[in-house]
Amino acid sequence: MTAAMSYLYLGVAIVAEVIATSALKASDGFSRPLPSIVTIGGYALAFWCLSLTMRTLPTGIVYAIWSGVGIVLISAVGWIWFKQTLDLAALLGMGLIIAGVLVINLFSGSAGH
Repeated sequence: MTAAMSYLYLGVAIVAEVIATSALKASDGFSRPLPSIVTIGGYALAFWCLSLTMRTLPTGIVYAIWSGVGIVLISAVGWIWFKQTLDLAALLGMGLIIAGVLVINLFSGSAGH
């Protein structure tokens, strides 16, 4: 698998995880069937794509990108969709997460590109 395909699978894994986490909130403790099904399916897709990515990219790099980008995206979804507020410390922390993901991708020889 090429590095481009690995990053494509990683992107799908991130999006699927964000959708699944959003549906998990909407499932209300798995008491609502449709969001519960979306949660289970989304996490299954996320972990499958993540496992494909780990065939060619280092585990630490994959997990750092997946978790970092996922944290920022799910925080944005929570802010927009669920009207959850983010204070300055949260925004600064997410800025540092984004900076870390950028450093890994732009400067690390471990990133596999």
